[in-house]
Amino acid sequence: MKQEPELRHQLYRSEEPKYDMRAEDLNADESKDLLGSANFEDTSSITVSDNLIDQVIGQDEAVEVIKKAAHQRRHVMLIGSPGTGKSMLGKAMSELLPVEELQDVLVYPNPEDNNCPRVRVVPAGRGKQIVDAQKMEARKKVQTRNMFLMLIVMALIVYAYYTGQLLFGVIAAALIFLSLRYMLPKEDAMVPKLLVDNNAKKKAPYVDATGAHAGALLGDVRHDPFQSGGLETPSHERVECGSIHKAHKGVLFIDEVNTLRLESQQSLLTALQEGEYPITGQSERSSGALVRTEPVPCSFIMIAAGNLDAMQGMHPALRSRIKGYGYEVYMRDTMDDTMENRDKLIRFVAQEVVRDGKIPHFTRDAVAEIVREARRRAGRKGHLSLMLRDLGGLIRVAGDVARSEGANLTDSKHVMSAKKMARSVEQQLADRYLERRKDYSMYHSSGDEVGRVNGLAVMGDSGIVLPIMAEVTPAQSKEEGRVIATGRLQEIAKEAVTNVSVLIKKFLGEDITNKDVHIQFIGTYEGVEGDSASISIATAVISALEGVPVKQSVAMTGSLSVRGDVLPVGGVTQKIEAAAQAGINTVLIPKSNLGDVLIDDSIKDKIQIIPVSTISEVFEFAMGSQRTRLIEKLKKFATEKKIGINLPEPITAPSRSL
Repeated sequence: MKQEPELRHQLYRSEEPKYDMRAEDLNADESKDLLGSANFEDTSSITVSDNLIDQVIGQDEAVEVIKKAAHQRRHVMLIGSPGTGKSMLGKAMSELLPVEELQDVLVYPNPEDNNCPRVRVVPAGRGKQIVDAQKMEARKKVQTRNMFLMLIVMALIVYAYYTGQLLFGVIAAALIFLSLRYMLPKEDAMVPKLLVDNNAKKKAPYVDATGAHAGALLGDVRHDPFQSGGLETPSHERVECGSIHKAHKGVLFIDEVNTLRLESQQSLLTALQEGEYPITGQSERSSGALVRTEPVPCSFIMIAAGNLDAMQGMHPALRSRIKGYGYEVYMRDTMDDTMENRDKLIRFVAQEVVRDGKIPHFTRDAVAEIVREARRRAGRKGHLSLMLRDLGGLIRVAGDVARSEGANLTDSKHVMSAKKMARSVEQQLADRYLERRKDYSMYHSSGDEVGRVNGLAVMGDSGIVLPIMAEVTPAQSKEEGRVIATGRLQEIAKEAVTNVSVLIKKFLGEDITNKDVHIQFIGTYEGVEGDSASISIATAVISALEGVPVKQSVAMTGSLSVRGDVLPVGGVTQKIEAAAQAGINTVLIPKSNLGDVLIDDSIKDKIQIIPVSTISEVFEFAMGSQRTRLIEKLKKFATEKKIGINLPEPITAPSRSL
């Protein structure tokens, strides 16, 4: 299917030449060494830092903020996509905090008010010593009391034996034993409870409270089914500390902070402001205990994280507190594709191997494949992806493949195998959609048809073929005709259809007010959003209006301005790969997206990629045998109305050997 050089052709629009480009042209630079002068044979020779802050990749601005915030003890809010390093930055901050004297927290019974246990703060390690010493003293008192009771019981039984009243003596001894045992105060009831234990900790605590309910976050009081009769548990024993108290003098990390209830966020704000927070019942089972301790210290640094929608669900006062006394950071999704940043990705591969501890190190070729995949996943020309959690998953799967084969090192073939095995759910679903649509002829990959176009869309992070059909009928009402689109279109998709209808009127110069234009998105059970199908819609509708067939061997993607310019869209690489898997051999993409194309080597010989800048160029390559008539009509209308439609000269499409 490789095109010979002499078959290449030029498209002329104004004075500027455009070239039909094949996938091997787009990937020619990939034949070069992606790793440049990096000197290593495998990742075992790469030094991995023990400091977490040095292991963060591509988030230079966030790293600088974390260093400043740790030195000044400021709060931080990290907003960005999952897998960009937010939790790692939180852990790294706990390592950077200035060394302080950590503390233990003890809770004591309050003889004056049983429902208000007392709180005592002591140096770290001292709390355990106090509790152990008081337990030992209480144990000695219990032993002495039990010995005294046994002597009384034995004396009573001996006396009853010699007086001939043994049965009554045994009964009396048992009653006295039970009465004294439960009536006398319990020695261990006065032993304090170690609420927060920082014994043997050398660094500031790091507590991940993501998804914690109110009791786990703020502390709680356990329910006591026996609240009287000498069987009840002392109130201070039922007190449980929360994450805010464990994070005292350390870092409290909360991801997806907007999922906390507003009441919990309000309490969290109080804890941030006061540096202490009393523990009381937070659940329905514990709230009736009426226990509320004295304030427990909780002077922590808060790192709130989440996606962009996290800010909408945050309590305004809580966000204001973080912003006023700290920093807000938006995490980067990509970084520039430079040799310096490629070196960072090489180090990232080594870090993941060391962190996992169960997979073999990667060869130079395997690392180059990971870098190539990072370029592909970035979705932007000249960038590398920073969605490192997903990339780390690919590294681990590749290592598992190498380990299962008994290889000492992970090679590029293992990475290629891992790419197939580690497909996302969306990719697997997209593949099954393609199979089903092909089995039931939901899309065509050969021949010419009027009003039918193979559009392209993205499902999750995978591409799919999206067939679009158009039909023109007389208007059903006496009023102006309508443009009717079906297929569960969302807001942006509906607006795209409206823009296309304006463009159709401009290009054809015909009165279509007496016609209804029906547009159907086939098989879109999950709905359609976005405007990347605009050129597909325009091609299908004009094909139906003019009766000009469309090549079914062509698929296309691109947004469309009301003046006919083809605008860039996202996910072009995934869309091209989906077209190739569907057996389609030509794809039209916006010219401005040309640098974003990074397709796999396995399909680069199966697909022809043609960049386009205007809708007229789309018609030139997408329309079938009667396209000359349509192009001439567009030219004539453009000349008569003097509108700025730039049209290429009619050309003959290059021949192909299939």
